[in-house]
Amino acid sequence: MSGEDAEAIWRRLAALTPARIALGRVGAGLPTQEVLRFGLAHAQARDAVHTELDVDAVRGGIEGLGLSTVTVASAAPDRTTYLRRPDLGRRLDPDAAAALARAADGPVDLAIVVADGLSARAVHENAVPLLAALLPAVRGSGWSLGPVAVARQARVALGDAVGAALRARAVAVLIGERPGLSSPDSLGLYLTFGPRPGRSDAERNCLSNVRAAGLTLDLAAFKLHWLIGQALTRGLTGVGLKDESDRALEGPMVGAALGAPDRSS
Repeated sequence: MSGEDAEAIWRRLAALTPARIALGRVGAGLPTQEVLRFGLAHAQARDAVHTELDVDAVRGGIEGLGLSTVTVASAAPDRTTYLRRPDLGRRLDPDAAAALARAADGPVDLAIVVADGLSARAVHENAVPLLAALLPAVRGSGWSLGPVAVARQARVALGDAVGAALRARAVAVLIGERPGLSSPDSLGLYLTFGPRPGRSDAERNCLSNVRAAGLTLDLAAFKLHWLIGQALTRGLTGVGLKDESDRALEGPMVGAALGAPDRSS
């Protein structure tokens, strides 16, 4: 194989993935352009981790969808402590627990938590559009919703305490994921049936990499709706519940499954 053929193969492979392959070289090092691109990606990942959640903007977007909201926080008092003490991010601040108790209005089928996690950017860009895609299907299914909890300095397990306080049968946590060097805007979705403090990660279902360049919002909403329905019907989530939502895509298009009109004809 000639050098030119090998270079063409690497170019084709590089076009198929955001992974850093076929970067080229200058002597024993990388080209300056690639060094700069890596530095930018690293800076974006650090910014995603350290940026504070714009609670007012997120609440405004959610309330614009016709949902009520409540602001909560974990036991981590600030961002620095949150990053150093993951355990505090899993526990509710006492004032937050009181706010949830006031907001609770009888048992509900589903509680939703929108949490900063490790990327506020992911929440700012994806949380409200994801909810906009999900809500028609949720309402069409007739499930009752509690107020959406917008959570600061939160880990996934904080949703267990929120769901328990709102007396929800299941809780869905929309949270900023740990950013990679090509994905500072990735949102994770975690669903837990029977939320209560002490639940393990094995008792959750996760949809990861929700963003424009990953799992698209419409498809993520479709999958999450399917999982919620199965969780409420079967009374479980986690290792006992496999995501088989793709089977439902063999017929109607995703948009139709989400309650949108079928424009294919």
